[in-house]
Amino acid sequence: MTAQELRQRFIDFFVKQHGHQEIKSASVIPENDPTVLFTTAGMHPLVPYLMGEKHPAGKRLVDVQKCIRTDDIDDVGDSTHCTFFEMLGNWSLGDYFKKEAIKWSFEFLTDPKWLGIDKNKLAVSVFEGDSDAPFDQESYGIWKSLGIAESRIARLGKKDNWWGPAGVTGPCGPDTEMFYWTGADPVPEKFDPRDKLWVEIWNDVFMEYYKKEDGTFEPLKQKNVDTGMGLERMIAVLQGKPSHYETELFLPIIKKTEELGSENGSGQMASKRIIADHMRAATFILGDPQGVAPSNTDQGYILRRLIRRTVRHGKMLGIQQHFTHLLGEIVVQMYDDVYPELVQNRERIITELQKEEAKFQRTLEQGLREMRKIWRMDDPNLCNKEIAVTQGDKAFYVYETYGFPLEMIGEELIKNGFQIDTKTFREKFNRAMKAHQQKSRAGSEKKFHGGLADHSEECTMLHTATHLLHQALKTVLGNEVNQKGSNITAERLRFDFNYPQKMTPEQLQQVEKLVNKQIERDLPVSFEIVTVDEAKRKGAIGLFEERYGDQVKVYKMGDFSYEICGGPHVANTGILKHFKITREEACSAGIRRIKAVVGVS
Repeated sequence: MTAQELRQRFIDFFVKQHGHQEIKSASVIPENDPTVLFTTAGMHPLVPYLMGEKHPAGKRLVDVQKCIRTDDIDDVGDSTHCTFFEMLGNWSLGDYFKKEAIKWSFEFLTDPKWLGIDKNKLAVSVFEGDSDAPFDQESYGIWKSLGIAESRIARLGKKDNWWGPAGVTGPCGPDTEMFYWTGADPVPEKFDPRDKLWVEIWNDVFMEYYKKEDGTFEPLKQKNVDTGMGLERMIAVLQGKPSHYETELFLPIIKKTEELGSENGSGQMASKRIIADHMRAATFILGDPQGVAPSNTDQGYILRRLIRRTVRHGKMLGIQQHFTHLLGEIVVQMYDDVYPELVQNRERIITELQKEEAKFQRTLEQGLREMRKIWRMDDPNLCNKEIAVTQGDKAFYVYETYGFPLEMIGEELIKNGFQIDTKTFREKFNRAMKAHQQKSRAGSEKKFHGGLADHSEECTMLHTATHLLHQALKTVLGNEVNQKGSNITAERLRFDFNYPQKMTPEQLQQVEKLVNKQIERDLPVSFEIVTVDEAKRKGAIGLFEERYGDQVKVYKMGDFSYEICGGPHVANTGILKHFKITREEACSAGIRRIKAVVGVS
């Protein structure tokens, strides 16, 4: 079975067999959610609906969502980790619950009409219960009724069988996970989740709770089902491959990498996998409708890191030429019939890859000069080759500042006559890296605290204000101005839009005055659910149209704003009190950014 066949079969099962509506994948950049840099799961775009907002497509949904996870970026290269992946998911928004979700998962996996997996090769896990929530007896009983032996049902804690929330607060609950035996030996009678030959293939999450700011849980008003099946992992299982890197989702990139390089021994497999993984992720970030470009902050920093890691590993394989744009082109071709936005944004993808690789080449040259200074290579009287061999902390500085991998630093030192104590050198390097990661993680947790999942009053007010700001910018700067991304915390809104030059003080004043005029008018805020064609006919604006189905929710603010959106809003604009722009700046080429606050004069 090919990846495309699996995508279609999953959609057909839930649409044709069980009355779901297909929705398109949302952006990999979360809309108005500062709790994460990227869409890491299918639930992110649906948080407002999981909290009770009415979805235009109804209560039963199915999708294939583009996701990016960067927590394990340093582990990419083994047989399992993946930065970009597609998540197949079916959703119940206050409709069916555990019995139907589990039964349908089992049916899709084992029925010969669908995947036809041998049920004797399946095992499952359920939540064992703790002080926050009881043992999931219902799920346990359903699996037994479907013929899964008790010895194949593991009871596990929160670490393994609890999902969410996506941010600090939000919907969450116990889950049940399905595993497939990939070993050549007979299937063990008893399921041991620690055995890596049992591969997790599907996860059914039962959102029964809401995690509050103080860390406690309360019952969720609307119970939901959120399931996730990783396409890459599942296709490897169905094709009998030991790793997703050996499927058609990665092989074309790896093959091109091998053609370009001169080092193709078996020891180079990790580098080939890293390149294939990172180029898929970088291409999808660059090809996203929001237009993120490499930078030193937020999503742009992750993108830059992915591209530069690709270049570094390309050098390890002996690739001499600029090559990332060639691999980006392959990724676009691989997905052109599934994600047309890659084709639409092909020029931007290729251009940004070429620019970033050229910039990194200059940085590498600077790094070599810095290494010569640090280890005093050009002064034989000061160069102490005995002391330098253990200076892994200094190696980390070169790695972090200039992007040199430890292997390249070691090679350069050896080339200049240094004898490397590899063990001590690596230990000090890893110690410095761990300290840096802890510092970065602490800063990130503080920075991305909050989000729309809690529907706080502050976030709701600021989200409403983005509608007024969007229309005001169109009025002042021209109708060709469109939203290119936004980010909201409880303190401020951040709004990105296309515009070729810095706004003048007069333009900023006009925009601010126009928004405040609508606040003073105390306009009623309402919504209607209409077809996409009708929304366009009525002049609706909105960046994220492509993710909706046949019907969309459009919010109206008096006679001023009419915009497609799924987030929370205040009842009338007067609640915002006052709108003030605090900053206008460049975001990336052709993209400007405004930061603003409400409620203060």
